[in-house]
Amino acid sequence: MNKNLIERAKHIAHIAHDSIGQRRKYSDEPYWTHTDAVAEIVAKFGGSDIQIAAAHLHDYREDVVTKLTADMRFDMLDKLEFEFSKFPKAVQDLVVELTDVFTSEAYPDMSRKDRKIAEAARISQISDEAKTIKLADLFHNTNSIVAEDEGFAKTYLKEKHRVMQGLTGGNFTLYRIVAKQLKESIDKLAVIV
Repeated sequence: MNKNLIERAKHIAHIAHDSIGQRRKYSDEPYWTHTDAVAEIVAKFGGSDIQIAAAHLHDYREDVVTKLTADMRFDMLDKLEFEFSKFPKAVQDLVVELTDVFTSEAYPDMSRKDRKIAEAARISQISDEAKTIKLADLFHNTNSIVAEDEGFAKTYLKEKHRVMQGLTGGNFTLYRIVAKQLKESIDKLAVIV
């Protein structure tokens, strides 16, 4: 295990998400508690050092780069991008694969539903390594959303049901666990998918 790579990714993820004051929506914990949890899940299911490092950084481009760019905080962005550029290309590539493309900023004329359909189709084409990280991300997010925000959870579960169809190449055991979690959540909230 390359602890140095993983610890460096964890450290940069903490700095990056703290730099924009990002907090978990329902718990108000530092956002990186989520990225740490996703990395732990990936590790538990046999992810490589590259996957674990990418799991720590999986929301970096989508959340941190987007926010720092919007706020024109280019000094901080340059520092973080310099640190990100030091990671192996394989880590960087996984992070890019996991970064949403069909965002409201990039596609303001598309409805949320259409953007999520397009994003699910895109995700079905990412690497199996990235799919495993995405499964860990879904697993960690689903319980808190279902427990804390039933209204949004119904929309979220429909979207994730669509995404799951394209994640079959990820870790098989984790896929089965997430599929079960999703089914139980859909049944609990009587969501029609």
